[in-house]
Amino acid sequence: MSATQTPTEDEEASPPERQSAPPPARRKRRGLTAIVVVAIVVAAGAGVVVADPFKKSEKDSSARTSAPTGLAKVTQGSLSARTLENGTLGYAGSYDVVNNAKGTITKLPAVGDVISQGEVLYRVSGKPVVMLQGAAEPVYRDLAYGAEGADVRQLNAALVSLKYATKAQIDPDSDYFSMQTFYALEELQEDVGLKETGELSLGQAVFLPAEEVRVIKSGAVRGGPAGQGQNVLQVSSTQRQVTVELNASQQTGVAVGDKVTITLPNGKSTDGEVSSVGKVAKQADDKTTIEVQIKPKDPKATGGLDQAPVQVAIVSDTVKDVLSVPVNALLALAGGGYAVEVVEAGGKHKLIPVRTGLFDDSEGKVEVSGAGLGVGQKIAVPAS
Repeated sequence: MSATQTPTEDEEASPPERQSAPPPARRKRRGLTAIVVVAIVVAAGAGVVVADPFKKSEKDSSARTSAPTGLAKVTQGSLSARTLENGTLGYAGSYDVVNNAKGTITKLPAVGDVISQGEVLYRVSGKPVVMLQGAAEPVYRDLAYGAEGADVRQLNAALVSLKYATKAQIDPDSDYFSMQTFYALEELQEDVGLKETGELSLGQAVFLPAEEVRVIKSGAVRGGPAGQGQNVLQVSSTQRQVTVELNASQQTGVAVGDKVTITLPNGKSTDGEVSSVGKVAKQADDKTTIEVQIKPKDPKATGGLDQAPVQVAIVSDTVKDVLSVPVNALLALAGGGYAVEVVEAGGKHKLIPVRTGLFDDSEGKVEVSGAGLGVGQKIAVPAS
């Protein structure tokens, strides 16, 4: 054929070009809905895949494209689906410190101070009020030798925890004020600067459900009267916690123990775990939500901010030992369904139909399965 001649209809036409397409919506687990939006850029001028690209022609069963492509591999391993939620980083728990001592408040801790069990929480008329761990019974009476009750049991447990007595000397589960309780309490009173009476007078101690607390708010004024029943302080535990207000319709999609990734205001990430899922819905701003609490795996990695907005990626589903490919390796077929373009030895290209499974947004991968698909195969992806 001369340079001026044109090809006849009998001569072989160029093979069809491929087109990548966005993946289908990911499947749901336990009612949790997450949306995957994937943008796949295809070079200008690319054609569409023919209706039946898997039908072998008489001369060539391979699929080729003139669009710029790169190579990726079929891999095997675990994938996780995630849903992104906004949360607030802070501290777990919020407890009111109720005063029962009479007099004038002479010393208060500052906001941010940390007070451990056995230490002075504040002072009334110069006398210390001690913080002890316990939440079984609020303090409502003087405790002395021979007394019995749940309040005595939490005093015994606190004294053993502070090592003023051994378990052999005082049973921490005992609700009886024994002579060993008397002697151990005398030692505590000596250490904090109280008169060594061996009796716990009403107002000498405050029981809180934590080994140490962090002051988050003061409700009293130094020099002001110490009223009985007055909330003088608000404290929290020192345990870091992230709180997420989750749409109530997604409650069944999150469970205690689910793994999460917490993205901090500085852009760094740290792992965490769901510690509780609320059962009471709250209505606010036309939304019905439940409270989900998350415990960071490495509290130190969360930094020193008292409170900060964070983003939480909750793992909602996980699959193990599955084949996966980059999401942008998926090709939409004109007749429906998806395929990947395998590059065989010698550069030959072949389309393999696949079924999609779980999408891993963080990794940009999708679970796939199909006859002829195997680990390590090279597949075509749009060139970056």
